[in-house]
Amino acid sequence: MQQTISVVNPNVQGKKYPPTDPYLVGREKVREFAHAVKSTNANNFDVFAAQAAGYDDVVAAPTFAVVIQERSLATVLADPEAAIDFSRVVHGDQRFIHERPIVAGDELTSQLEVASVKSLGAHSMVTFETKIYDVDNQLVCTAISTLVVRGDE
Repeated sequence: MQQTISVVNPNVQGKKYPPTDPYLVGREKVREFAHAVKSTNANNFDVFAAQAAGYDDVVAAPTFAVVIQERSLATVLADPEAAIDFSRVVHGDQRFIHERPIVAGDELTSQLEVASVKSLGAHSMVTFETKIYDVDNQLVCTAISTLVVRGDE
């Protein structure tokens, strides 16, 4: 009988990574992202529409938070202790819990925790929970993603 070995170090479950450097959300980045996700919401493009709706500047599409989360994911993917081979990764799930919208001009940091590491035969499922904070250290969004790391069968 062949023994299956997890392709991700299960000991990183619960590990918190240091906060990322601040990311200044730019108006044009918000607009570019909105175009990429085919948004039709005027608040994503038009400063005056966003201000009329009560925002300081253009509002990022809800999934824009992945841009911030990606910076934290890079940290864990580069961690030799986690032993995640990115060439074997398939994106399994993505969720966002917003406390408030992200707006151009926000300066955001993120901190990632490895929420779970599960073995599924030769494969691993790793769930990350990334908290995104504003300059006042107020929670803006929690981004939760699950990656499937394919092992050898």
